[in-house]
Amino acid sequence: MGMMWQGGARAFLSDRNRGADVKVEWPLLKRVFSYFLPYWRHGLVVLACIIAGAAVSLAPAIVTKALIDKALKPGGSYSLVVSLVLLSLLALVVDGLLNVLQSYVRNLISQGIMYDLRNQIFDHLLKQSVGFFTRTKTGDVMSRITSDVAGVQAVVSDTLFDFVSNVFLIATTVFLMLGWSWQLTLVSLAILPLFVLPGQRVGRATFVARRQVQERLGEINAYLAETFGISGFMLVKAFAKGPFERRRFTRMLDEFRRLNIRTAMIGRWFFMMMRLLGSGGPAVLWLFGGYLVVTNRATVGTVVTFSTMLLARLYGPVSQLASLQVNVVGSLALFQRIFEYTDLPVEIADKPGAKALRQVRGEVRFDDVSFSYQRKGKPALENVSFHVEPGQLAALVGPSGAGKTTITSLLPRFHDPLEGSVRIDGVDVRDVTQDSIGEAIGIVFQDTFLFHASVRDNLLYVRPEATQAEIEAATRAANIHAFVESLPDGYDTLVGERGHRLSGGEKQRMAIARVILKDPRILILDEATSNLDSESEHLIQAALKPLFKGRTSLVIAHRLSTVLAADVILVMEGGRLVEQGTHAELVAGDGVYARLYRRQFASTPARVV
Repeated sequence: MGMMWQGGARAFLSDRNRGADVKVEWPLLKRVFSYFLPYWRHGLVVLACIIAGAAVSLAPAIVTKALIDKALKPGGSYSLVVSLVLLSLLALVVDGLLNVLQSYVRNLISQGIMYDLRNQIFDHLLKQSVGFFTRTKTGDVMSRITSDVAGVQAVVSDTLFDFVSNVFLIATTVFLMLGWSWQLTLVSLAILPLFVLPGQRVGRATFVARRQVQERLGEINAYLAETFGISGFMLVKAFAKGPFERRRFTRMLDEFRRLNIRTAMIGRWFFMMMRLLGSGGPAVLWLFGGYLVVTNRATVGTVVTFSTMLLARLYGPVSQLASLQVNVVGSLALFQRIFEYTDLPVEIADKPGAKALRQVRGEVRFDDVSFSYQRKGKPALENVSFHVEPGQLAALVGPSGAGKTTITSLLPRFHDPLEGSVRIDGVDVRDVTQDSIGEAIGIVFQDTFLFHASVRDNLLYVRPEATQAEIEAATRAANIHAFVESLPDGYDTLVGERGHRLSGGEKQRMAIARVILKDPRILILDEATSNLDSESEHLIQAALKPLFKGRTSLVIAHRLSTVLAADVILVMEGGRLVEQGTHAELVAGDGVYARLYRRQFASTPARVV
């Protein structure tokens, strides 16, 4: 049997691909313990309950010995029997009350620590750059915050205090046993090393196994988030891929099931040995204790109490301590996964002492900016320089992949340039707070996102204090008010996940209304009218025309009809700014812009904004 559980442990420990990075060291333990520090007062209450409970729980053993050796012997006192029984019942009631109080405070601590962990992860994730979330699966992020943190609840609420409780139980038990019979105590203690020695190797194997289980769970959560997100699910339906996804999920579940079975079985042989040892101990004690009784070296009450009560009280905590080692070491794998996220470097952070942008005028300047999404990859921008005066409308045009969206992502600091600088009102955006940049800029993305909430809540997200009159003014300007009023619940109508209850044009107009309500100094519109029919496009352009006045606007457009009246047109090609000027100047220059213009309007007259 020993060879079998050791073989299971060895199989995990020898897995170089999955367990090589496991390190159970004091810095990790110290870091885990640091989460208990804010709850030290609660910990003292639990400690007091543990100490009192360890003392009170000795009463049944003391009462049993007294009953056998004094109260129930020939000529004994029945009143003493009654008193001892009542004392035993009182001790049970007090011990039960202490356990209830201890359990309540333990849960206060464990829930508090999980609350702190989830808040810490969430806050740290909010500080990450957009690039982090383009590289990371949403389901994996969710798994760290939910299942990984939930997985440590047992170790947080039970492990530390169970350790202390078991130590006190063992100490008080050994103290009482020595007071009654040192010979029986030595026999009882002789078998204890067999409980402890195998625990370390089993615990390390469990560490690796639990980490693997959580990694697979993260993969499953990521898969489910993608498949049952509305966009993913529509794709599955559109291409009739239900049977394929069913087989794929079944394979993932099968591996997850096998990992869980292997994890559960790692310590089973070990725990079976513990139970066998726990059962064999009393037999040895009866044999040796019987010899002591017949030779008048111990009383019957002493042997009975040792065999039936104290031995269980000794071996139980020792067995739990051995099991505790397995659980603790296994749970460290979950903490290690959590710390991987809390230790993520923040790629884009406010500089120490960064100041907020004040009284933003809206001047935008790119000075020799170069950027690549991958350090050694093809540059998305190369040496781009341009200047937009406050209140000007700047249009970004060019073929797909030319770098237009990259420019608009550097201005709000979704990314930082590798070379050069991006400035607002002459100040490098890396020298001011990101919150103040966000307050100064309003963005309408090409892929519009709406929360699964009401129309009103989606609009108030950018400006919670806005009045109903201000909300309606924004929706009227975006040509969406009449549509919202026609909905069953008006502004209280739920838009569905990602706004899928609305058409593309309706979502786009909602997004424009949201930016209008925010009233920023700088506007970024990434093909803001791309999903509108011609009539709605005309109405939106009419609404945007006064909105542009007094504000700096950067507009990305593939349809040149939306930018003909721009103050400056920036023509991008292959990550470089190849031309800039007004529409008339660029057409006269007969360059890239002129070719794009002729291609689009060879037979159709353009409509000027």
